Amino acid sequence: MTSIRTARDGRWGETFARLKAMVREGRYEEVEAEARALAALPGRPWRRRPPHWEARVLATGTAVMHGRVAEALDELDTLIAELEPVGLNSRMLLLIARSSRVAALSGLRRYAEAETEANGILRELNQIAHRAPVSALEINTLGHLSAVLNGLDRHEEAEAVARGNLTRANGSAVAVQHTTLARALNGQGRHEEALAEVRQDGVPQPPRYAAGYLDLVTAEALNGLGRREEAATSARRALADCERELHPDHPRIPEARDLLARVTGENTGEKRGPGE
Repeated sequence: MTSIRTARDGRWGETFARLKAMVREGRYEEVEAEARALAALPGRPWRRRPPHWEARVLATGTAVMHGRVAEALDELDTLIAELEPVGLNSRMLLLIARSSRVAALSGLRRYAEAETEANGILRELNQIAHRAPVSALEINTLGHLSAVLNGLDRHEEAEAVARGNLTRANGSAVAVQHTTLARALNGQGRHEEALAEVRQDGVPQPPRYAAGYLDLVTAEALNGLGRREEAATSARRALADCERELHPDHPRIPEARDLLARVTGENTGEKRGPGE
């Protein structure tokens, strides 16, 4: 197993490949801790892309995934200001950090800022597409944008972006895109279509950062159809998954509580996080 010492000895590519695989497995806390340890190693000024920058981008990105969006946003703003694009590789790192910033702004419901940032990233990716593999970051940013457009109640636009992006997504991101598309359909009152979207066969399991998202949107659709008991069951499941898998500060947790309260007419109250 690659270690901090291995990274210190110069095998950065192997180290970051392993950490990114851990991100796909949902091991956000471990990745963030190790990435921060890497970022603390002595820098090498002769490098055009200092590995500590990549480590800091990875650490803040996983913090956003886990749900510490307010804390991560402050750190991302500092990092983005420092990370000057001295070459193509560092420019890509800067764009990755900015894409994480879109997700953080969206989580804080600062949707107008998030939309501006996402569109800026997409313009820059288009400019460098002939020189770098930008597809994965473009798909990721478009996914954030469709969620932002839902937050702005521009559901028709969100649907168009999500449908266009769905044809390019792969792996667990497919489930997230189906769910975002379903949320856009819910926003237009098309609840039957939304329910069909989230219940399609053959869709991969969603990633850990999307914990509770599918059940939350399912509950919205069921509630819109007047199927309140089923909606309450789905909302409770969403809340339980969020509280189990995500940081207590994740914005999806109060969203699930609010939906459950609307469906049941009960005050769900504030629940303490693990260990509190």
